[in-house]
Amino acid sequence: MDLFSSSVERHREMNAPLAWRMRPQTLDEVAGQEHVVRRGAPLRTAIERDQLHSFILYGPPGTGKTSIARIIARMTSSHFEYLQAVTAGVGDIRKIARDAADRLKFYQQPTILFVDEIHRFNKSQQDVLLPFVEDGTLVLVGATTENPLYELNSALLSRLKLYILEALDTEAITRIIRSALQDQERGLGGLNITIEEEALCRVAQAAQGDARMALNILDAINNSFGGSNANLLITSELVTKVAGKLILKYDRSGDYHYDTISAFIKSIRGSDPDAALYWMAVMLEAGEDPRYIARRLIVHAAEDIGLADPSALALATAAASAVEYVGLPEARIPLAEAVIYLATAPKSNSAKTAIDSALAQVRAGNRVKVPDHLGDTSHRLAGPLLGKGKGYKYPHDFGGYVQQDYLPMELGEVSFYRPGPHGYERDIQRYLAQLHPEKKG
Repeated sequence: MDLFSSSVERHREMNAPLAWRMRPQTLDEVAGQEHVVRRGAPLRTAIERDQLHSFILYGPPGTGKTSIARIIARMTSSHFEYLQAVTAGVGDIRKIARDAADRLKFYQQPTILFVDEIHRFNKSQQDVLLPFVEDGTLVLVGATTENPLYELNSALLSRLKLYILEALDTEAITRIIRSALQDQERGLGGLNITIEEEALCRVAQAAQGDARMALNILDAINNSFGGSNANLLITSELVTKVAGKLILKYDRSGDYHYDTISAFIKSIRGSDPDAALYWMAVMLEAGEDPRYIARRLIVHAAEDIGLADPSALALATAAASAVEYVGLPEARIPLAEAVIYLATAPKSNSAKTAIDSALAQVRAGNRVKVPDHLGDTSHRLAGPLLGKGKGYKYPHDFGGYVQQDYLPMELGEVSFYRPGPHGYERDIQRYLAQLHPEKKG
């Protein structure tokens, strides 16, 4: 690189966004991912020994996936190729693989292919990539914000090691912000900028674990309020002006959506109304469709409470009706009422277990034959000619109950419904025990 080119590159770097300039240059600078990049960790050892295996970096935005890849590019003696999955095609993959094969054959130099947003690769692209990863022509390093268990095909996934990067905690974010304010070369250390502790916490809160977002907020504050200002004091008011209202990271079709609804339902099932209300508040604040929440409450009422409290299903259905009728924000109140009721109700999954057991029995059996005494007798000749209804005992003629068989004879003794020991099911248990004393449990 000549002097002019070097000067242009230096100018570009210094005028790049703060988040770009403050990218980690070494593994020690990667914040919040010590479980992956600490000394002695398997990935770090492989990088330092220049003996990389194919792997995936999976985590939220702004957690260091691309930064780690760039550090690998600087540290390795292998040839490094970079692909954006959203713009790359099958032809790009094949060309890189051909060049990699030649490089390995003639110079014994491995090739590392970094694919950013690898979840954007379709099945055909993944199938093309597979044999080159399998035979070692390419060492694949992929980065993704989407769950690779669902986005990558099983054949490719089985040949990759998975490293999970976590959203950065407040301590890591504040450390990055302080570093950017103090760094004389890449950061804002040459400017007289100070930040209040409350403002620091506000930036960390607004960033929601995303280092890039935190640095972008800092950059925007400096660009908007720094300038000729000799002494810039960053207050929480300035942060609010730039960052605006806190917008939760919540993708209705992504991992966080399913993880949040899972935490919500498990909190209700675990009889923790405070946790259940918190997770519902997260969903509502993030813009989740309240009808989706209401549908999950109806399912939960039947699946996890059932006959331990028969009113639970009625209340959940009423809450769903209220959501349709009044909408948000008022609908949050009947939803909260239903959540509290379901969380504090006795629990039983006996209805779910019963129908699943019955379905398993039907699927495992042969042709189902209805016993003659239970057959349809609506036609006047069904009994005389076909024997339908013969021997049937009408319970009301016996005071409401009479012992007789209601299952096909070939099934023998089976039991699908077993009432639990909580709530109204205790009464059901006692009632059935009186009717069928011969059945134990």
